[in-house]
Amino acid sequence: MKPNQIAAVLAALLSLLSAARAENESLASIFTNADLRAVPERRTSIIYIQCHGLGYGDLSCYGQTNFQTPNLDRLAAEGMRFTNFRPDGTNFTDALTSLMSGKNSDGRNAVTVADRLQLAGYHTGLIGEWTLDTKPWARGFEEFAGFLGEDEGRNYFAPRLRRFAPHGWMTESNTFVDYDGYTEIYENTGGKKGIYMPEYLANAMCNFVTNHKPEALNKYQPFFLVADLPAPRSARAGADEFPVPSDAPFTDEKWPQAAKDRASLILRLDGGIGRLLEKFKELGISNNVAIFFGSSAAPEKFADAKMNLLKPDGIAMAAENSPAPLPMIVWWPEMVRAKSVSAFKWSSADFAPTVLDIAVAKRAKDLDGLSILPVLLGKSGPDVDVPPSGHGF
Repeated sequence: MKPNQIAAVLAALLSLLSAARAENESLASIFTNADLRAVPERRTSIIYIQCHGLGYGDLSCYGQTNFQTPNLDRLAAEGMRFTNFRPDGTNFTDALTSLMSGKNSDGRNAVTVADRLQLAGYHTGLIGEWTLDTKPWARGFEEFAGFLGEDEGRNYFAPRLRRFAPHGWMTESNTFVDYDGYTEIYENTGGKKGIYMPEYLANAMCNFVTNHKPEALNKYQPFFLVADLPAPRSARAGADEFPVPSDAPFTDEKWPQAAKDRASLILRLDGGIGRLLEKFKELGISNNVAIFFGSSAAPEKFADAKMNLLKPDGIAMAAENSPAPLPMIVWWPEMVRAKSVSAFKWSSADFAPTVLDIAVAKRAKDLDGLSILPVLLGKSGPDVDVPPSGHGF
C-alpha cells in the first residue's frame, strides 16, 4: 500500500474513533444525566445515630460483660471510641437542640446543621424522634419518617408514624406534590404488635441510604442522615419495663425481667447497625461514609442498675441527669485510625462545626461548638490505643 493510501486509511480510522467516542459520551450523558468529563468532588456522606438513654454499661466495647454488641464493637474496632463525650443539657430535647444548632443554649430557633448542609449540596433526612417546636422539614430536613414529640416515640409498637417526603404524592392530575401525613403500620393497629419500631427505624436507615446512594445518576450528591432513636429508654420514665417482641436470647438468664428485656432491645439495635454496615458494603460506599454513634442522655433507672450503669472499671455511675460521659463512637474508614480511643472532652454542640468541616462547607461564625476534626484525624487531643479491660477486640 502506498504511503498516501496508508495516510488516508489512518485518517478514516481516527474519524470513526472520534465519532464513536462522541456518541458514547452522548449516550452516557443520557443515561447518567451527568457530564462524565466533569465529575463533581465526591464528598463524605454523614450519619448521626443518637439513642435515648444508652449508657456505658450497655455496650461491650465500653466494658459490658453480660452480653456482647458485636456490630457496635466493630464500629469501635474500626474507628475511634470516645471516653469523655457529654451531651449538652439534661434531657433528649436539650441534646437534640444543641446537636442541630451547634449552640450550648438558645439554639431552638437557630439555623440548623441540616440547613447548612442542604445549602452545601447534601440531601438531608431525619428518622426517629423530633421534639423541637417546629417541623423538621422546616429546619433543613428534606425527608422525615418518625415521631413528632416524646410521647409518640415511647410506643415501640406504634400503629403509625409521621412522614414527609418531597414529591412523594401523585395527584389526580398526574403531578407530584410533597407528601405530608401519616404512614399507617397496619401490623400494629388495634393493639397488635407485629412491627417493632426500633427495628423498623433501623431498616428505614438502610432504605434511605439505598435511595440516596451517591452515584452518577445524582451527580454523586452526598447525604446527611440523623437517626434520633427513641430507645432504649423505658416505656415511661422510671418504669421497670422495656417493651420487646421477646426477651430472646436472654430468656434463660437469671436476671430481672426488665434486665432481660433491655438486653434484648439493645441487641436488636446492634443488629440494625450491622444491617447498615452490610448495606454500605452492598452499595460500595463503605469508604466514603462517616458514622457518629452516641447517646443523648444517661439511662433511666430500672430494676437492676448494674446491668446498664457500669463504667469499664466497674465503678457505678449515677442513673439520671448524670454529668458522667456517655458512649460516642466515630467510624470513618481510611480517615479515623482504627482501634483508637480518645479522652478528648466534647459535647453535642461540637457536632455541627465538625461535620461542616468534614463536608468542606462554610463554617458559621455564631456557633458555640468547636470542630473536633483534628482529633478525628489524630492531629490533636489525648488518645490511647489500649482498649479497656473486658473489651472484645
